[in-house]
Amino acid sequence: MCRLLGFAAAGANTSLKAVLGASAVDEFRGLSEIHNDGWGVGLLSKPVEPPYTRDGGAPAPETGVQLYKSTVAARHDSVFDDFAEAPARSGLWHLRLASSNLPLIMENQQPFFANGLTFIHNGDISDDNGVNIVNNRRYPVNQGAFLATGGQSDSAIFFSVILEFIGFGFALDEAVAQAVRQLRQAYPRSSYNCMIQSEDQLIALCAAGREVTSPRIVEIYDRYGRGEQAHDYRVMRYRAFDTADASGVVVASSGFDQRDEDGWKVLHNDEMVVVSNRTGRFRVRSI
Repeated sequence: MCRLLGFAAAGANTSLKAVLGASAVDEFRGLSEIHNDGWGVGLLSKPVEPPYTRDGGAPAPETGVQLYKSTVAARHDSVFDDFAEAPARSGLWHLRLASSNLPLIMENQQPFFANGLTFIHNGDISDDNGVNIVNNRRYPVNQGAFLATGGQSDSAIFFSVILEFIGFGFALDEAVAQAVRQLRQAYPRSSYNCMIQSEDQLIALCAAGREVTSPRIVEIYDRYGRGEQAHDYRVMRYRAFDTADASGVVVASSGFDQRDEDGWKVLHNDEMVVVSNRTGRFRVRSI
């Protein structure tokens, strides 16, 4: 059970603070009072100083990925602000609240990164008896794809299913859609809200099995005196932005101020926004 945030700019570097503003960034970070099982960020940018080949290295890639993960809550991690101000043309941010007694270890912190893709997920893929997919030995998991994620959680399994469909030749957005369709056959009520980032695209999907917030989540938020922030827990919103540095789209879970008058639009259930992090153009499609 996590909070997700991502942005994609039109081929130019910008920063999370430039996209959202310092106040909204602080609000998002403040959610780690509840989502306190660690955090992570994956930034895609053109390297400031690309490596050279003269010492035997291969030619430098056009873009580089900065990946940071911690088991420390974001509000207690001093490097959070550094990443919020770091230049990037695309980025994913994840605040974790571990579910189904999955271990709080670095392997399970997100974003996951494999095959040039950065992935974050908000959900608990479990059956009606609360048995998580990681404990379902009968569920067919591609072990090669699963090991590539580096994780040991239900989110890692979700990512591995996406990787498998990409291996079948599906485009990235359709691979995400196919993965959800497959997983829903066994886990129809689970949440598959997620974001995935490639060198060319940012895709954010709202696919909640239960649109009404579960009593357990409301109870957790109530413990912190923040129950009013739980009513739209599974909602995701997006808006176009135009800063001094770049234009593009930002997508986020709820939990901080996302007003209609500021351009925020609801990403309805079973919809995804597909954004080019080279041109900033985007489209919304259903799965």
